[in-house]
Amino acid sequence: MMDSARLTADELADACARVMWDDDQASQRLGMALDRIAPGEATLSMTIAPEMTNGHGTCHGGYIFTLADSAFAFACNSYNQRAVAQHCSITYIAPAFEGDRLTANAREISRRGRGGIYDIRVTNQRGYRRVPRPFADGQGQPRAAGGDPSVRHRMIENPLWPARGGSAQNRRRYLMEDLSPRRGDLEPIETASRDEIASLQLQRMKWSLNHAYENSPFYRARFDDAGVHPSDLKTLADLSKFPFTTKQDLRDTYPFGMFAVPREKICRIHASSGTTGKPTVVGYTLNDVDTWATVVARSIRASGGRPGDIVHVSYGYGLFTGGLGAHYGAERLGCTVVPISGGMTERQVTLIADFKPRIIMVTPSYMLSILDEFRRQGKDPRHSSLAVGIFGAEPWTNAMREEIEQAFDMHAVDIYGLSEVIGPGVANECVETKDGLHVWEDHFYPEIIDPETGEVLPDGEMGELVFTTLTKEGLPMIRYRTRDLTRLLPGTARSMRRLEKITGRSDDMMILRGVNVFPTQIEEQILKCSGLAPHFQIELTRSGRMDDMTVHVECTLEAADEAARAGSAKELAHHIKTVVGVSTTITIHDQGGVARSEGKAKRVVDNRPKE
Repeated sequence: MMDSARLTADELADACARVMWDDDQASQRLGMALDRIAPGEATLSMTIAPEMTNGHGTCHGGYIFTLADSAFAFACNSYNQRAVAQHCSITYIAPAFEGDRLTANAREISRRGRGGIYDIRVTNQRGYRRVPRPFADGQGQPRAAGGDPSVRHRMIENPLWPARGGSAQNRRRYLMEDLSPRRGDLEPIETASRDEIASLQLQRMKWSLNHAYENSPFYRARFDDAGVHPSDLKTLADLSKFPFTTKQDLRDTYPFGMFAVPREKICRIHASSGTTGKPTVVGYTLNDVDTWATVVARSIRASGGRPGDIVHVSYGYGLFTGGLGAHYGAERLGCTVVPISGGMTERQVTLIADFKPRIIMVTPSYMLSILDEFRRQGKDPRHSSLAVGIFGAEPWTNAMREEIEQAFDMHAVDIYGLSEVIGPGVANECVETKDGLHVWEDHFYPEIIDPETGEVLPDGEMGELVFTTLTKEGLPMIRYRTRDLTRLLPGTARSMRRLEKITGRSDDMMILRGVNVFPTQIEEQILKCSGLAPHFQIELTRSGRMDDMTVHVECTLEAADEAARAGSAKELAHHIKTVVGVSTTITIHDQGGVARSEGKAKRVVDNRPKE
């Protein structure tokens, strides 16, 4: 321990690292370099030497683990408090080879007292050229040295990357094209420092609050009622003083009551349907449309798109924001757009075969319908021209990603957006990592709150996602409650923070006999069953005082006989009971027996009596 009273946090971290490095003979002998040290963060790198490889020419996993653990140790000891990890494990997603340069970054994502949660990631800087993602991924928690063992250091499992070798299908997936964008093609803000991003956010947030207060009677009244004024925002944390906005506010001010510019300055109107009969209406100025095209173009590039690519847009056009948002973004990037919209599934497959698009933008559930049509026509989807699918508008699981990637031999990437904030393009996964959606924080400021109390939660904790727009003119959104459940994580492929894959919504959560259930949980269990197709619908009913859930799902052609159906039903019911914690009735239909979606899938049908 050292006297830290006169040192800044950065100076203390640097001093701690120097002391540790002098004593760390193991890291030095392996040729590691300490590239970066900051409070709660460390980056180390290492080149794979010949003596680190096995008989197959790949690096022994122990060396990769040692690099990751060393970064974790330097990060969590940067506060001059010795810490250790009692239990460690790692998931390897792809191999490293002789001469590869590996970089391990450990970064604190939340801290309580002397403990914290750390995000640990190893990336291949030179890399096996066809592996467009990290190959080791994890989280850890430190504890003070000595005392009771109370710390876990756990690597996050990533089921999407098979071990080298295995089936021909796995080898094909392993050799998917590396579509990582060149560094020079990125906008400077995408790789700016966190301090630069925060400075820009504060500047733009002050403008957005003032714009909303001065030009929207709704926000002026809402701020006044809460006793806050835009001038109260001195730091980004001060945003928590301002009231939330909800979808109900849009319905209450229907149609144009929340606009912050004269209606004549609105160049486009979109709307989404609502349960009350009135849609929620959103408006865009010319500058808003320009911003929207910019962030969608950024999203397509992050997904692996390039100027000149043909983009097949199967999102719905019209009042729904998906089709036109994708369309304008693809054109902005310099792509050729096929604006087919949703529906006409047979024609979709025909045009994919004839026009040979490289990218498809569509809901994941409708992509499964397109997959079915490929097979019905006797066409191998792996021989199509598609290299990237950009999927959004509904929650989908990593298991569905794996199925689509295996079926089409293409990258499946997640895009996120909602009409109230701007439409698609609020956040997007990066094809080189596929580890969550990077939020385009120069235009949209994210928070995670406790959905019950509204309290802002630290990065790394699960809660409800809230957005404040920073540059929108027509319809600024201040602390809009999305109802989507996720958590914020540090940036990886970009400097901007990531959203963990959306697990569901607080308002589509089903409570069945006291257990919270989301459709995505049911989907994950269905995809574990080889005899079941990924088309399903959940029906809620009530018998007496008890709520019941029936899962309607289709069998595969290979498991269509009665014995196979019974086995699949029993298997699925067991998975749901074991993992989700509820008993269900399973009804297995022939192929085509569950209604298909041409847009957002309707996963839940509630037939319970209305109170």
